[in-house]
Amino acid sequence: MTPVTAGGPVFPPEATAPPTVGVEEEFVLADRHSRSAVYRSLSVVRAARTHLGAPHATPELSQSQVETVSAVCRTAAELEAEILRLRAGAAVAAAEYDCLLVPSGTAVLGRTGPPPLLDQPRYLALARRFGPLVQEQGVNACHVHVGVTDREEAVEAVNHLRGWMPLLLALTANSPYSGGSDTGYASWRSMIWSRWPAAGPPPYLRGAAHYARVVDQLVATGAAMDPGMIYWHVRPSAHLPTIEVRIADVMPDAGITTAYALLVRGLVGHAVEAVRAGEYAPEAPDLLVRAACWQAARYGPTGTLPATHTRDCAATPVGRLVEELWKRVEPHLSRYGDDQCVGDWLSDVQLNGTGSARQRRVAEQYQGRLEAVVDDLAVELPG
Repeated sequence: MTPVTAGGPVFPPEATAPPTVGVEEEFVLADRHSRSAVYRSLSVVRAARTHLGAPHATPELSQSQVETVSAVCRTAAELEAEILRLRAGAAVAAAEYDCLLVPSGTAVLGRTGPPPLLDQPRYLALARRFGPLVQEQGVNACHVHVGVTDREEAVEAVNHLRGWMPLLLALTANSPYSGGSDTGYASWRSMIWSRWPAAGPPPYLRGAAHYARVVDQLVATGAAMDPGMIYWHVRPSAHLPTIEVRIADVMPDAGITTAYALLVRGLVGHAVEAVRAGEYAPEAPDLLVRAACWQAARYGPTGTLPATHTRDCAATPVGRLVEELWKRVEPHLSRYGDDQCVGDWLSDVQLNGTGSARQRRVAEQYQGRLEAVVDDLAVELPG
Protein backbone atom coordinates (compact mmCIF):
# COMPACT_ATOMS: atom_id res chain seq x y z
CA MET A 1 0.00 0.00 0.00
CA THR A 2 1.37 3.42 -0.94
CA PRO A 3 2.09 5.57 2.13
CA VAL A 4 0.47 8.99 2.25
CA THR A 5 1.90 12.16 3.77
CA ALA A 6 0.48 15.64 4.17
CA GLY A 7 1.96 16.49 0.80
CA GLY A 8 0.31 13.60 -1.06
CA PRO A 9 1.24 10.03 -1.95
CA VAL A 10 4.85 8.88 -1.68
CA PHE A 11 5.69 6.52 -4.53
CA PRO A 12 8.20 3.69 -4.16
CA PRO A 13 11.52 4.29 -5.96
CA GLU A 14 10.92 1.54 -8.53
CA ALA A 15 7.75 3.30 -9.69
CA THR A 16 9.28 6.77 -10.30
CA ALA A 17 10.13 6.39 -14.00
CA PRO A 18 7.39 7.96 -16.14
CA PRO A 19 5.27 5.37 -17.95
CA THR A 20 5.86 5.20 -21.67
CA VAL A 21 3.58 7.16 -23.94
CA GLY A 22 3.17 7.25 -27.71
CA VAL A 23 0.83 8.99 -30.13
CA GLU A 24 -0.62 8.11 -33.53
CA GLU A 25 -2.13 10.99 -35.52
CA GLU A 26 -4.15 10.83 -38.73
CA PHE A 27 -4.38 13.75 -41.18
CA VAL A 28 -6.36 14.81 -44.25
CA LEU A 29 -4.42 15.55 -47.42
CA ALA A 30 -5.90 18.67 -49.05
CA ASP A 31 -4.97 20.09 -52.44
CA ARG A 32 -2.96 23.27 -51.92
CA HIS A 33 -5.05 25.20 -54.45
CA SER A 34 -8.63 23.99 -53.97
CA ARG A 35 -8.18 22.92 -50.30
CA SER A 36 -10.33 19.87 -51.06
CA ALA A 37 -9.36 16.36 -50.01
CA VAL A 38 -7.20 14.57 -52.59
CA TYR A 39 -6.06 10.97 -53.05
CA ARG A 40 -2.26 11.25 -52.94
CA SER A 41 -1.36 9.31 -49.82
CA LEU A 42 0.74 6.65 -51.54
CA SER A 43 3.16 9.26 -52.86
CA VAL A 44 3.09 11.37 -49.71
CA VAL A 45 3.70 8.39 -47.40
CA ARG A 46 6.69 7.28 -49.49
CA ALA A 47 8.16 10.77 -49.22
CA ALA A 48 7.35 11.03 -45.51
CA ARG A 49 9.19 7.80 -44.81
CA THR A 50 12.36 9.26 -46.28
CA HIS A 51 12.06 12.24 -43.93
CA LEU A 52 10.86 10.45 -40.81
CA GLY A 53 11.84 6.79 -41.09
CA ALA A 54 9.64 3.99 -42.39
CA PRO A 55 7.93 3.08 -39.07
CA HIS A 56 6.77 6.65 -38.49
CA ALA A 57 4.55 7.26 -41.56
CA THR A 58 1.84 4.89 -42.74
CA PRO A 59 -1.09 4.91 -45.15
CA GLU A 60 -4.66 4.47 -44.03
CA LEU A 61 -7.81 3.00 -45.55
CA SER A 62 -8.49 6.06 -47.70
CA GLN A 63 -5.87 7.49 -50.02
CA SER A 64 -6.75 10.96 -48.72
CA GLN A 65 -5.08 10.19 -45.37
CA VAL A 66 -1.64 9.98 -43.81
CA GLU A 67 -0.87 8.62 -40.36
CA THR A 68 2.19 9.40 -38.23
CA VAL A 69 3.39 7.07 -35.48
CA SER A 70 5.58 8.42 -32.71
CA ALA A 71 8.55 6.81 -31.08
CA VAL A 72 8.09 5.63 -27.50
CA CYS A 73 8.51 8.65 -25.20
CA ARG A 74 8.77 9.21 -21.46
CA THR A 75 8.81 12.96 -20.84
CA ALA A 76 6.60 15.79 -22.01
CA ALA A 77 9.55 17.43 -23.78
CA GLU A 78 10.37 14.23 -25.67
CA LEU A 79 6.76 13.76 -26.68
CA GLU A 80 6.18 17.31 -27.92
CA ALA A 81 9.47 17.30 -29.85
CA GLU A 82 8.49 14.00 -31.48
CA ILE A 83 5.02 15.22 -32.45
CA LEU A 84 6.51 18.40 -33.91
CA ARG A 85 9.09 16.36 -35.83
CA LEU A 86 6.47 14.04 -37.29
CA ARG A 87 4.09 16.84 -38.26
CA ALA A 88 6.88 18.84 -39.89
CA GLY A 89 8.21 15.86 -41.85
CA ALA A 90 4.75 14.82 -43.02
CA ALA A 91 3.93 18.42 -44.00
CA VAL A 92 7.11 18.65 -46.08
CA ALA A 93 6.23 15.36 -47.79
CA ALA A 94 2.71 16.62 -48.48
CA ALA A 95 4.07 19.85 -49.97
CA GLU A 96 6.22 17.86 -52.38
CA TYR A 97 2.95 16.62 -53.92
CA ASP A 98 1.18 19.98 -53.77
CA CYS A 99 -0.80 19.07 -50.63
CA LEU A 100 -1.52 20.55 -47.25
CA LEU A 101 -1.36 18.34 -44.15
CA VAL A 102 -4.59 19.14 -42.31
CA PRO A 103 -5.28 18.05 -38.69
CA SER A 104 -9.06 17.85 -38.78
CA GLY A 105 -11.20 14.88 -37.83
CA THR A 106 -13.04 15.13 -41.17
CA ALA A 107 -12.24 16.73 -44.51
CA VAL A 108 -13.47 20.33 -44.34
CA LEU A 109 -13.83 20.48 -48.13
CA GLY A 110 -14.23 17.69 -50.65
CA ARG A 111 -15.08 14.09 -49.94
CA THR A 112 -12.86 11.31 -48.70
CA GLY A 113 -15.12 8.60 -50.05
CA PRO A 114 -15.95 6.42 -51.74
CA PRO A 115 -12.18 6.22 -51.43
CA PRO A 116 -9.90 4.49 -53.87
CA LEU A 117 -8.77 1.78 -51.47
CA LEU A 118 -5.17 0.88 -51.07
CA ASP A 119 -4.47 -2.26 -53.07
CA GLN A 120 -3.86 -4.38 -50.00
CA PRO A 121 -5.61 -7.68 -49.18
CA ARG A 122 -6.82 -6.40 -45.82
CA TYR A 123 -8.47 -3.27 -47.20
CA LEU A 124 -10.02 -5.13 -50.13
CA ALA A 125 -11.42 -7.70 -47.70
CA LEU A 126 -12.83 -4.86 -45.61
CA ALA A 127 -14.65 -3.49 -48.64
CA ARG A 128 -16.09 -6.89 -49.52
CA ARG A 129 -17.33 -7.61 -46.00
CA PHE A 130 -18.54 -4.19 -44.85
CA GLY A 131 -19.62 -2.59 -48.12
CA PRO A 132 -20.68 1.07 -47.88
CA LEU A 133 -19.24 1.42 -44.36
CA VAL A 134 -15.83 2.00 -45.95
CA GLN A 135 -17.08 4.82 -48.17
CA GLU A 136 -16.64 7.72 -45.74
CA GLN A 137 -13.79 6.40 -43.67
CA GLY A 138 -11.33 9.18 -44.41
CA VAL A 139 -11.71 10.30 -40.79
CA ASN A 140 -8.84 11.22 -38.56
CA ALA A 141 -8.26 10.38 -34.92
CA CYS A 142 -5.56 10.71 -32.30
CA HIS A 143 -4.67 7.46 -30.52
CA VAL A 144 -2.61 7.50 -27.32
CA HIS A 145 -0.72 4.44 -26.06
CA VAL A 146 0.35 4.26 -22.41
CA GLY A 147 2.61 1.49 -21.23
CA VAL A 148 0.94 -1.10 -18.98
CA THR A 149 2.87 -4.34 -19.09
CA ASP A 150 0.55 -6.57 -17.03
CA ARG A 151 -2.31 -7.75 -19.26
CA GLU A 152 -4.69 -8.45 -16.39
CA GLU A 153 -4.12 -4.99 -14.95
CA ALA A 154 -4.61 -3.41 -18.37
CA VAL A 155 -7.96 -5.13 -18.91
CA GLU A 156 -9.23 -4.21 -15.46
CA ALA A 157 -7.99 -0.63 -15.84
CA VAL A 158 -10.14 -0.30 -18.99
CA ASN A 159 -13.19 -0.69 -16.72
CA HIS A 160 -12.09 2.40 -14.78
CA LEU A 161 -11.34 4.33 -18.00
CA ARG A 162 -14.45 3.61 -20.07
CA GLY A 163 -16.66 6.02 -18.13
CA TRP A 164 -14.29 8.93 -18.83
CA MET A 165 -14.34 8.52 -22.61
CA PRO A 166 -17.33 10.85 -23.21
CA LEU A 167 -15.55 13.69 -21.42
CA LEU A 168 -12.30 13.10 -23.33
CA LEU A 169 -14.26 13.27 -26.59
CA ALA A 170 -15.95 16.50 -25.51
CA LEU A 171 -12.52 18.04 -24.77
CA THR A 172 -10.95 17.06 -28.10
CA ALA A 173 -13.74 17.49 -30.68
CA ASN A 174 -12.31 18.89 -33.93
CA SER A 175 -14.58 17.97 -36.84
CA PRO A 176 -17.59 20.27 -37.28
CA TYR A 177 -17.36 20.47 -41.08
CA SER A 178 -17.57 17.66 -43.59
CA GLY A 179 -17.58 17.97 -47.35
CA GLY A 180 -18.17 21.72 -47.24
CA SER A 181 -21.10 21.66 -44.79
CA ASP A 182 -21.46 22.39 -41.10
CA THR A 183 -22.77 19.15 -39.59
CA GLY A 184 -23.98 20.85 -36.40
CA TYR A 185 -21.76 18.47 -34.45
CA ALA A 186 -18.53 19.17 -32.61
CA SER A 187 -17.13 15.76 -33.62
CA TRP A 188 -18.65 14.41 -36.80
CA ARG A 189 -15.72 12.00 -37.09
CA SER A 190 -16.89 10.06 -34.06
CA MET A 191 -20.36 9.70 -35.57
CA ILE A 192 -18.96 8.25 -38.79
CA TRP A 193 -16.66 5.90 -36.90
CA SER A 194 -19.38 4.68 -34.55
CA ARG A 195 -21.13 2.86 -37.40
CA TRP A 196 -18.61 0.00 -37.36
CA PRO A 197 -20.02 -3.07 -35.57
CA ALA A 198 -17.07 -3.38 -33.18
CA ALA A 199 -16.74 0.36 -32.47
CA GLY A 200 -17.91 2.27 -29.41
CA PRO A 201 -17.49 1.84 -25.67
CA PRO A 202 -15.91 -1.39 -24.49
CA PRO A 203 -18.06 -3.77 -22.49
CA TYR A 204 -17.41 -4.14 -18.79
CA LEU A 205 -14.64 -6.75 -18.74
CA ARG A 206 -14.28 -9.44 -16.07
CA GLY A 207 -10.59 -9.98 -16.67
CA ALA A 208 -8.11 -10.89 -19.40
CA ALA A 209 -9.80 -14.22 -20.14
CA HIS A 210 -13.18 -12.50 -20.56
CA TYR A 211 -11.58 -9.90 -22.85
CA ALA A 212 -10.03 -12.62 -25.02
CA ARG A 213 -13.36 -14.48 -25.18
CA VAL A 214 -15.29 -11.36 -26.27
CA VAL A 215 -12.72 -10.59 -28.96
CA ASP A 216 -12.83 -14.16 -30.24
CA GLN A 217 -16.62 -14.03 -30.41
CA LEU A 218 -16.62 -10.76 -32.35
CA VAL A 219 -14.14 -12.20 -34.85
CA ALA A 220 -16.16 -15.44 -35.12
CA THR A 221 -19.36 -13.52 -35.93
CA GLY A 222 -17.66 -11.51 -38.66
CA ALA A 223 -18.15 -8.19 -36.83
CA ALA A 224 -14.35 -7.89 -36.83
CA MET A 225 -11.87 -9.52 -39.19
CA ASP A 226 -9.22 -9.79 -36.48
CA PRO A 227 -8.41 -8.37 -33.02
CA GLY A 228 -7.04 -5.20 -34.63
CA MET A 229 -10.58 -4.34 -35.69
CA ILE A 230 -11.86 -4.07 -32.13
CA TYR A 231 -12.42 -0.35 -32.47
CA TRP A 232 -13.39 0.36 -28.86
CA HIS A 233 -12.83 3.83 -27.43
CA VAL A 234 -10.27 2.33 -25.06
CA ARG A 235 -8.74 -1.13 -25.18
CA PRO A 236 -5.68 -3.15 -24.34
CA SER A 237 -3.57 -2.90 -27.48
CA ALA A 238 -3.79 -5.93 -29.75
CA HIS A 239 -0.01 -6.01 -30.33
CA LEU A 240 1.72 -3.80 -27.73
CA PRO A 241 2.01 -3.88 -23.91
CA THR A 242 -0.12 -0.74 -23.68
CA ILE A 243 -3.57 0.63 -23.06
CA GLU A 244 -4.74 2.45 -26.17
CA VAL A 245 -7.19 5.37 -25.88
CA ARG A 246 -8.79 5.98 -29.29
CA ILE A 247 -11.63 8.41 -28.55
CA ALA A 248 -10.17 11.75 -29.67
CA ASP A 249 -10.28 13.61 -32.96
CA VAL A 250 -6.88 14.61 -34.30
CA MET A 251 -6.21 18.00 -32.72
CA PRO A 252 -5.12 21.29 -34.32
CA ASP A 253 -1.74 21.82 -32.64
CA ALA A 254 1.17 19.76 -31.38
CA GLY A 255 0.98 21.46 -27.98
CA ILE A 256 -2.68 20.48 -27.55
CA THR A 257 -1.91 16.91 -28.63
CA THR A 258 0.93 16.73 -26.12
CA ALA A 259 -1.25 18.01 -23.27
CA TYR A 260 -4.02 15.57 -24.15
CA ALA A 261 -1.62 12.61 -24.30
CA LEU A 262 -0.21 13.55 -20.89
CA LEU A 263 -3.73 13.80 -19.50
CA VAL A 264 -4.44 10.31 -20.83
CA ARG A 265 -1.24 9.01 -19.23
CA GLY A 266 -2.29 10.51 -15.90
CA LEU A 267 -5.75 8.98 -16.19
CA VAL A 268 -4.32 5.55 -17.03
CA GLY A 269 -2.00 5.88 -14.04
CA HIS A 270 -4.99 6.61 -11.81
CA ALA A 271 -6.88 3.62 -13.23
CA VAL A 272 -3.98 1.22 -12.69
CA GLU A 273 -3.55 2.51 -9.16
CA ALA A 274 -7.26 1.90 -8.51
CA VAL A 275 -6.95 -1.68 -9.82
CA ARG A 276 -4.00 -2.35 -7.53
CA ALA A 277 -5.94 -0.93 -4.58
CA GLY A 278 -8.86 -3.28 -5.32
CA GLU A 279 -11.26 -0.41 -6.04
CA TYR A 280 -14.53 -1.16 -7.79
CA ALA A 281 -15.08 0.40 -11.22
CA PRO A 282 -18.69 1.62 -11.61
CA GLU A 283 -20.48 -0.47 -14.24
CA ALA A 284 -22.25 2.18 -16.32
CA PRO A 285 -24.54 0.57 -18.93
CA ASP A 286 -22.99 0.37 -22.39
CA LEU A 287 -25.97 2.19 -23.93
CA LEU A 288 -25.62 5.08 -21.49
CA VAL A 289 -21.89 5.44 -22.20
CA ARG A 290 -22.70 5.40 -25.91
CA ALA A 291 -25.41 8.04 -25.40
CA ALA A 292 -22.98 10.20 -23.43
CA CYS A 293 -20.48 9.95 -26.29
CA TRP A 294 -23.21 11.12 -28.66
CA GLN A 295 -23.84 14.16 -26.44
CA ALA A 296 -20.11 14.89 -26.37
CA ALA A 297 -19.90 14.58 -30.15
CA ARG A 298 -22.91 16.83 -30.62
CA TYR A 299 -22.12 19.64 -28.18
CA GLY A 300 -18.45 19.37 -27.25
CA PRO A 301 -17.51 20.86 -23.86
CA THR A 302 -20.74 22.83 -23.45
CA GLY A 303 -23.77 21.72 -21.48
CA THR A 304 -23.90 18.54 -19.42
CA LEU A 305 -22.89 14.89 -19.72
CA PRO A 306 -23.92 11.82 -17.75
CA ALA A 307 -21.23 11.16 -15.15
CA THR A 308 -20.59 7.66 -16.48
CA HIS A 309 -17.52 7.27 -14.27
CA THR A 310 -19.84 7.14 -11.22
CA ARG A 311 -22.48 4.74 -9.98
CA ASP A 312 -25.47 7.08 -10.43
CA CYS A 313 -24.42 8.56 -13.83
CA ALA A 314 -26.15 11.85 -12.99
CA ALA A 315 -26.23 14.64 -15.58
CA THR A 316 -23.31 16.93 -14.68
CA PRO A 317 -21.96 20.17 -16.20
CA VAL A 318 -18.84 19.48 -18.23
CA GLY A 319 -16.90 21.99 -16.14
CA ARG A 320 -17.68 20.01 -13.00
CA LEU A 321 -16.59 16.79 -14.70
CA VAL A 322 -13.29 18.43 -15.60
CA GLU A 323 -12.80 19.35 -11.95
CA GLU A 324 -13.49 15.76 -10.89
CA LEU A 325 -11.10 14.46 -13.52
CA TRP A 326 -8.42 16.88 -12.37
CA LYS A 327 -8.63 15.65 -8.78
CA ARG A 328 -7.89 12.14 -9.97
CA VAL A 329 -5.07 12.88 -12.39
CA GLU A 330 -3.30 15.81 -10.73
CA PRO A 331 -1.12 13.65 -8.42
CA HIS A 332 0.09 11.64 -11.41
CA LEU A 333 0.66 14.77 -13.52
CA SER A 334 2.53 16.59 -10.76
CA ARG A 335 4.72 13.58 -10.19
CA TYR A 336 6.27 14.04 -13.65
CA GLY A 337 5.95 17.81 -13.95
CA ASP A 338 3.06 17.61 -16.41
CA ASP A 339 0.44 19.46 -14.35
CA GLN A 340 0.97 22.98 -15.70
CA CYS A 341 0.92 21.89 -19.36
CA VAL A 342 -2.30 19.91 -18.92
CA GLY A 343 -3.90 22.46 -16.61
CA ASP A 344 -3.28 25.31 -19.04
CA TRP A 345 -4.83 23.31 -21.88
CA LEU A 346 -7.94 22.39 -19.87
CA SER A 347 -8.38 26.02 -18.86
CA ASP A 348 -8.10 27.10 -22.47
CA VAL A 349 -10.72 24.57 -23.58
CA GLN A 350 -13.15 25.86 -20.98
CA LEU A 351 -12.45 29.46 -22.03
CA ASN A 352 -12.18 29.15 -25.82
CA GLY A 353 -13.58 25.75 -26.71
CA THR A 354 -12.02 22.96 -28.75
CA GLY A 355 -10.78 22.74 -32.31
CA SER A 356 -14.39 22.68 -33.49
CA ALA A 357 -15.03 26.10 -31.97
CA ARG A 358 -11.82 27.36 -33.53
CA GLN A 359 -12.88 26.12 -36.98
CA ARG A 360 -16.23 27.84 -36.69
CA ARG A 361 -14.66 31.09 -35.49
CA VAL A 362 -12.37 31.16 -38.52
CA ALA A 363 -15.28 30.41 -40.85
CA GLU A 364 -17.28 33.27 -39.33
CA GLN A 365 -14.30 35.63 -39.55
CA TYR A 366 -13.98 34.87 -43.27
CA GLN A 367 -17.69 35.08 -44.10
CA GLY A 368 -18.12 31.32 -44.38
CA ARG A 369 -15.11 30.64 -46.63
CA LEU A 370 -14.06 27.18 -45.54
CA GLU A 371 -10.83 27.47 -47.52
CA ALA A 372 -9.72 29.79 -44.72
CA VAL A 373 -10.47 27.06 -42.18
CA VAL A 374 -8.23 24.64 -44.08
CA ASP A 375 -5.45 27.23 -44.25
CA ASP A 376 -5.73 27.94 -40.54
CA LEU A 377 -5.46 24.24 -39.67
CA ALA A 378 -2.74 23.23 -42.13
CA VAL A 379 0.55 22.26 -40.50
CA GLU A 380 3.16 24.91 -41.21
CA LEU A 381 6.29 23.95 -43.11
CA PRO A 382 9.56 24.20 -41.18
CA GLY A 383 11.14 27.64 -41.47
